[in-house]
Amino acid sequence: MGIIKELIKAQDNGLSFGNYELAQKTKKSDFSFAGDIYKVKTFKDITRLEKNELLVYESEPGTAVTDFVMKADGVEFRVEGPKTAQIILGLEEEAEYDVYLGDVQVDRLRTNLGGKLSINVELGGKPVKVKVVKS
Repeated sequence: MGIIKELIKAQDNGLSFGNYELAQKTKKSDFSFAGDIYKVKTFKDITRLEKNELLVYESEPGTAVTDFVMKADGVEFRVEGPKTAQIILGLEEEAEYDVYLGDVQVDRLRTNLGGKLSINVELGGKPVKVKVVKS
């Protein structure tokens, strides 16, 4: 999988973004995809993706994400990074979501009033498939 040298790019299976190897914060704005405008900020400490100026994804420390697809009932992606990452997703407000790592459901969580959902994903250099689906 690896880092995304372009910071963000569109592929047949969704968006790819993030570069956790950068020492300094780097950003790319005004990236158009499927009728929406995206902005990514990324480096070793954080990766953040916004869609139409709203938070979609944020990780601490920085990560690389591929196959990122938002659906009406949740989100799916693959994430890679050097160590365990805390990931915050912008979803529907006050809704319950089932969280899957690989093909295993690991939790059922509720978003807050702002629609944010926080999960921890153990990384370590190999990609992990994440799926978050509304219950």
